[in-house]
Amino acid sequence: MPRLQRKNFATPDEIRTFASGRVDIIRLDEIGIGRCTLQPGWRWSKDVAPVVRTRSCQDRHLGDAISGSIRVTMDDGTEMVIAAGDGYEIPPGHEVEVIGHDRFESVEFASGHTFGLAPEELGERVLATVLFSDIVGSTAMLERLGDHAWADVLREHNVRLRAAIDRFRGREVASTGDGFLALFDGAAKAVRAGALMDPAVAELGIRARVGLHTTEVEIVGGQPRGVGVHAAARVTALASPGEVLVSGTTRDLLDGSGLILDPRGDYELKGLSGSRTVFALRR
Repeated sequence: MPRLQRKNFATPDEIRTFASGRVDIIRLDEIGIGRCTLQPGWRWSKDVAPVVRTRSCQDRHLGDAISGSIRVTMDDGTEMVIAAGDGYEIPPGHEVEVIGHDRFESVEFASGHTFGLAPEELGERVLATVLFSDIVGSTAMLERLGDHAWADVLREHNVRLRAAIDRFRGREVASTGDGFLALFDGAAKAVRAGALMDPAVAELGIRARVGLHTTEVEIVGGQPRGVGVHAAARVTALASPGEVLVSGTTRDLLDGSGLILDPRGDYELKGLSGSRTVFALRR
């Protein structure tokens, strides 16, 4: 349950240090907030990559720059300078370097749990409801609208679906280009978030489909791994436009939630043994 609380960075829950930088972290239940201090000359590929052992930074950063400047270079070559006073979002897949003679300071709200941790430190297993969303017929829509108009639609789609995820305290772990992968600590919260998604984007002229499966997943490098993640993706692939499908495991956890689900049929899910019953959320 959301609750009134506060913590002070003077006494952080964790201090994470690396060459030429540090992150002070406070935790408000499942939310980690980090205060980053990066010295002149700091560069992700030089100071953090040897620890996390990924080709580029795979964290999503959402924050407020307090002082100094950084240059962000995405894997596709796109560049942006972020300076004091800027609010910013940096998707996974990037390089960052401090530019100029001043240290860069910021407060971040999306990467505190995972930034700068080695893979073995992130190898936690958690029980979660895995949600995948997907825009139905996105390729045809792109061809019909063109790159510029489609980018506008996709941007608004992302805003609206992130609002649904945030409303039910989900954890966005990846954007799939035309959808999202998110984790929830409760099956009912995940299904209710999924139920909001198609109505939220219908007026944009697109349809969304959603699939969910509850399973134990391993978090490696901030990303969920395991057979259960693949099962959720397979369930999503079965959904029709506007449909929210759940696995039998998730359905069993919804007793008493008030949500009504109808059997959709038994399916052999690719890569998984045995027949699995899938249920559809009744609108």
